[in-house]
Amino acid sequence: MGQKKLLRFAQIKDMPNVFEYPTNIAGKWNQMLNNDLPIVLELACGRGEYAIGLAKLFPDQNFIGVDVKGNRMYLGAKKALDLPLPNAIFLRTQIEMLPEYFLQDEVNEIWITFPDPQLRTSRAKKRLTHPRFLRLYQKVLTKNGSIHLKTDSPDLYQFTLKVAALYGLIIHESCDDVYAQTTIDQRLTIKTHYESLDIAGSNKIFYLRFSLPETIADKDDELQYLLKQTETSEP
Repeated sequence: MGQKKLLRFAQIKDMPNVFEYPTNIAGKWNQMLNNDLPIVLELACGRGEYAIGLAKLFPDQNFIGVDVKGNRMYLGAKKALDLPLPNAIFLRTQIEMLPEYFLQDEVNEIWITFPDPQLRTSRAKKRLTHPRFLRLYQKVLTKNGSIHLKTDSPDLYQFTLKVAALYGLIIHESCDDVYAQTTIDQRLTIKTHYESLDIAGSNKIFYLRFSLPETIADKDDELQYLLKQTETSEP
């Protein structure tokens, strides 16, 4: 591991706005933050640009960036301290462990911004809009709480639409070219490091806002079959 990474890992341990694998914190975030403001998560936050951007726009909400990569999180945490933004904090942990850190109805919204699309069908379960993750989100979200996906990957966008159709997700907004719109939601104008890279080479930004049904059916085998069929039919 590089010297810079080691230094950042050491520094975040002393940052008051970073929580690394905390214990007994579920249900206590508002108490810890000393307010009753709604809680919004940015998952796989990387450098935390979205958590910071949203915190600037909405001082009446709390934003928590979640990621396991502490060296990237350091950049966002430092910026939040420097500005300062008391309503932007960071949680270092795996996304799979969300129910360990939040109670049911403790989270009002979730943002998933430019996650790894995990393009291989064999890795579909690692996509952050796969039902495996949606069931985790359901354990912490308020009823009808929004989930936002912003991505440059047309594959992840189309995959999420397939999941929505199969599992009965409630789609509130769907856009296959954000910046082509006449008017753009100010939240969607926030740009991250990964958006600027345009790794997918799509030259487009895709966006979905959806909420979850009361029950997420067990159709995962059917989903995997559909994905394999699509993979087989592609030239």
